[in-house]
Amino acid sequence: MPIYAYRCSACGHAKDVLQKLTDAPLSTCPACGADTFAKQLTAAGFQLKGSGWYATDFKGGASAPAPAAAEAAPAPAAAGCGTACSGSGCH
Repeated sequence: MPIYAYRCSACGHAKDVLQKLTDAPLSTCPACGADTFAKQLTAAGFQLKGSGWYATDFKGGASAPAPAAAEAAPAPAAAGCGTACSGSGCH
């Protein structure tokens, strides 16, 4: 069941509510009783569970860092660039 964030526009009361997808949205604020309690738009969060590919391939493993761009071989100069760089690797 998803957790929805609600906030009252009258008093500012905020609450997270565990609801079914089929449940009607709440509208009455539990703090002040006003009919201004509305769902907020929030970022979705999820948790991967079980023994699938996440647990076996990516979970918590520290991998070797990728080589830095400075350590890599320089890229060849573009052919026919129109400048007098003579292949010095200025591009």
